Amino acid sequence: MDFDASCSLVLCGKSSVETDAATRLKNNNVLKLPDNTKVSIFLQSEIKNLVKDDDSFNLSLFMNSISTHRFGRFLIWSPFLSSTHDVVSHNFSEIPVGSVCVTDIQFKGRGRTKNVWESPKGCLMYSFTVEMEDGRVVPLIQYVVSLAVTEAVKDVCDKKGLSYIDVKIKWPNDLYLNGLKVGGILCTSTYGSRKFHVSVGVGLNVDNEKPTTCLNAVLKENCPASNLLKREEILGAFFHKFETFFDLFMEQGFKSLEELYYRTWLHSGQRVIVEEKNEDQVVQNVVTIQGLTSSGYLLAIGDDNVMYELHPDGNSFDFFKGLVRRKL
Repeated sequence: MDFDASCSLVLCGKSSVETDAATRLKNNNVLKLPDNTKVSIFLQSEIKNLVKDDDSFNLSLFMNSISTHRFGRFLIWSPFLSSTHDVVSHNFSEIPVGSVCVTDIQFKGRGRTKNVWESPKGCLMYSFTVEMEDGRVVPLIQYVVSLAVTEAVKDVCDKKGLSYIDVKIKWPNDLYLNGLKVGGILCTSTYGSRKFHVSVGVGLNVDNEKPTTCLNAVLKENCPASNLLKREEILGAFFHKFETFFDLFMEQGFKSLEELYYRTWLHSGQRVIVEEKNEDQVVQNVVTIQGLTSSGYLLAIGDDNVMYELHPDGNSFDFFKGLVRRKL
């Protein structure tokens, strides 16, 4: 059997329900990639005897770690892929809701403002699907995902008896460790059949110190290599946390997660400068971040005790370099 890593997708499931879905998708050959890229589909049972790198994503280890009811139970894996986000977003209607796509090497990853980057081995790169009905809360899903990632890392460290790793959230969708970026989240959505089809992409640098740092770099000084963090463990823990948080979010709103979120993000009490044009002059105003508004933007208070909602201007790479304020 030929196994073309550049365009091959391996399907597997937690139970017979997901395994049957994988078989149907393979037999019907319906999964597509952008630009008419040829796709070869394999079932997990068909790759058992294929030689893989020891660093390849361990499908069985991940599946054994999953205890969710909806999310992560159907897995699409590729050793080398342009973009996990493209796989789930282009095939949203074909795959079960909650499906996840994982790759070892991603050479055309997607970011906000259409940024593209290459992600080498050692990064946990995955995208998964969510369905939502209320468009007003769709923008907040990225915060639920960010929180689930940080809590998953803590959970795995605790179970393995490792040192505490304090991954922080930089609004709106970046993950930082010791002042350096180690990950990020991208959420896109389309609307159809009275539901929003949300594709969520996550990148987390677990075991590659370039270009900044990684989780295991912080741990390895006091931990044997055999006990360092594994991508499969973090992904399994993530879906356990995300499913719990998502249910709370849907039933009680983001208020139910706010306290934990604010303990995890970097911005409580942060003072930022908002630049505004006043006739021909640019006026700088200092405001203090208080939290999030109901629509997911930054809530801040000015030195005049007036509350403001802060929006990015859409032109700056760093959100905090281009904030526009609106009086509440």
